[in-house]
Amino acid sequence: MTTSADKALRGCVLAVLLFGVIGPIGAGLLQTGAASVGVMPALGADAFDLAPYRTLFAMPGTWASIRLSLVTGGVATLLSLIVAVGFCAVTHDRMSRNAAARWLTPFLAAPHAALAIGLAFVLAPSGWIARLLAPLLGLERPPDLALVNDPLGIALILGLMIKEVPFLLLVMLAALTQIPVRAQMAAGRALGYGRGLVWVKIVAPQVWPLIRLPLLVVLAYALSTVEMGIILGPSNPPVFAVFLTRLFGSPDLNLILPASAGAVLQALLVGAAFAGIWVGQFLMRRIGLWWLRAGGRGSSTEPLLRLATAVVLLLFLLGALAMSALAFWSVAWRWPWPALLPETWSLRAWAGSFGGWTHALMNTLILAGATTALSLALAIAWLEGEDRGGRGRARWAEVLIYLPLLVPQIAFLYGLNVLFLRIGISGGLLAAIWAQTLFVFPYVMIAMSDPWRALDPQLERAAASLGAGPWRRLFTVKLPVLLSPLLAAMAIGVAVSVAQYLPTLFMGAGRIATLTTEAVTLSSGSDRRVAGVYATLQAGLPFAVYGLAFVLPALLYRNRAAMKGGQQ
Repeated sequence: MTTSADKALRGCVLAVLLFGVIGPIGAGLLQTGAASVGVMPALGADAFDLAPYRTLFAMPGTWASIRLSLVTGGVATLLSLIVAVGFCAVTHDRMSRNAAARWLTPFLAAPHAALAIGLAFVLAPSGWIARLLAPLLGLERPPDLALVNDPLGIALILGLMIKEVPFLLLVMLAALTQIPVRAQMAAGRALGYGRGLVWVKIVAPQVWPLIRLPLLVVLAYALSTVEMGIILGPSNPPVFAVFLTRLFGSPDLNLILPASAGAVLQALLVGAAFAGIWVGQFLMRRIGLWWLRAGGRGSSTEPLLRLATAVVLLLFLLGALAMSALAFWSVAWRWPWPALLPETWSLRAWAGSFGGWTHALMNTLILAGATTALSLALAIAWLEGEDRGGRGRARWAEVLIYLPLLVPQIAFLYGLNVLFLRIGISGGLLAAIWAQTLFVFPYVMIAMSDPWRALDPQLERAAASLGAGPWRRLFTVKLPVLLSPLLAAMAIGVAVSVAQYLPTLFMGAGRIATLTTEAVTLSSGSDRRVAGVYATLQAGLPFAVYGLAFVLPALLYRNRAAMKGGQQ
C-alpha cells in the first residue's frame, strides 16, 4: 500500500532529478543555443544573427576538425563493437560475469587522461615499443616517426578502443545472462552451423537491443572527447571538441559566439551519428532476414573470431603497458636509449612537485567524495521509491538516466557556466560538484539498479512481518545485504569523478586544480616525470577505491564464510 510519505519520497526524487540534473542540461543547451545565434547580452549581442555560424565555418581548420572527429570517433566505436562481439563469441562460455568484472576493472577504473598519457609514453619514438624493436631493427636513436598526435588520429583511435572495449565487453556479458546462449549455440552447432555464424545469426540480434544504449554512450564520448583528444589526437587541426575548447578559452571574448555555434554543431553531429546507427540497424535487419532465409552453414567466420580475440588481447597489453609506464616514469631519473628500464631511480619528481600534487589531490578527493555521496543518495532514494510505489523499471526513466551521457559535454557546459555565473556560484567547489554529479549519477544508478532489483523481496517481507517500518527495513535489511553492490557503485562514482576534465575546467573557471586538469596540462610539457607523478596519482586513486570495494565485504563477512564452512 502506497502511503503519502512514499509519494512524497518519489516526488522529491523526481524534483531533484528534474531541477538538479535534467534542468541544468536543458538550461545549458538553451544558453549555448542562444549564444550560437548571436544572443548574449553580456557581450552586447542581443539580436538574432547567424554570423557566429558564418564565422565558425570561415575559420581555418573547422571542416578538417569536424571530419577528423567523425572519422576517429566512428572508427573507434565500430572497431570496438566488432572486436568485443568477436571476443565474446569465443570466450563467453569460459568466464562468468563476476570473473570478467575483476580482470576488466583495471581498464574500467583507469581515467581516460591517465591512460592516454601512459599510452603516449608507450607509443612515443622513445617509448617502450620503440625500445623493444631497437635491437631487432638496429636503431641507434629513436625513430623519426610520429605515432602520437599523428595527423590520422591513429593513436587517438587506439586510446579510445582501450577504454571502450572493456566497457562493451562488460555490457555484453551482462546482456548474455538474459539469453540462453549455451542452448542456442548447441542447437545451431547440431544443425551444422559454425560457431561464428550461430553468434551472428542467432545470438547477436538478441544482444543488440540490450547493448544499444550503452553503445550510444560510447559513440557520444568518442565523437566529443576533449582530454584524450588533447593528449593523443592531432594538434593542428585538433578534433572538433578540442577546437571548440580552445575557442571558449581564448582571451578574445568575441570568439565565444562562434564557439557556441560549434557546440550546437557538435550536438547535431552526435545526433546525426545516432540517426546513422538507427538507419544501419534498419538496413541490417532487412539484410539479416534475407541472409537467414538464404541458409548457409560452415565455419568461415572462425579466422575472424580469432583475429578479434587477438586484437582485444593486444589492446589489453597496450593498456597494461600504458599504466605501467606512468609508474616507471614517475620514479625514473636517467633512462638512456634503448634501455628497457631506467638506469637510475629517484623520487625527486614526487618531492619536487609535492606542493602541487597535494593541493590537486585534496581537491580531487573533495569532489569525488561529494559527488559520489550525492549520487549514491539519489540512486538509493530513486530505487527505494520504486519499491515503495510498487513500480518496476520504466523506459522513460532509463532514458532520463542516460541523458547526461548522450549529450556532448561541450554542447551545454559553457552555457551552464554562464547560468552559474548569474546565480553567483561559478568558479567554486559547489559549481564543480554540481556539474560532476550530472555525469557521476548515471553511472552510479546503472551500477546499483540491477543488484537492487534482483534483491529477494522475501527478505523485506520477513522484516515487515516482524514489525520493521520502511526506513528500518532499508537501513537494516536492504543496504547491509547490498553492501558489495553499494561499494562497487561507490568505486565507479569515484572513478568517474576523478576522470572529469571539462566540467571541472569550465565550472571551476580554471581555478580548481585537480589531478586530471593538471595531468592534461602537463601532458604537453617536456618533463615526463612530473606528468607521470600526476597521472599515477590520478590512476591510483580509483584503483585504491576499487580495491577497498573488493576487500571490505570479505573482511566484514569473514565470520559468515567461516560459519558456512563449519556447517559443511
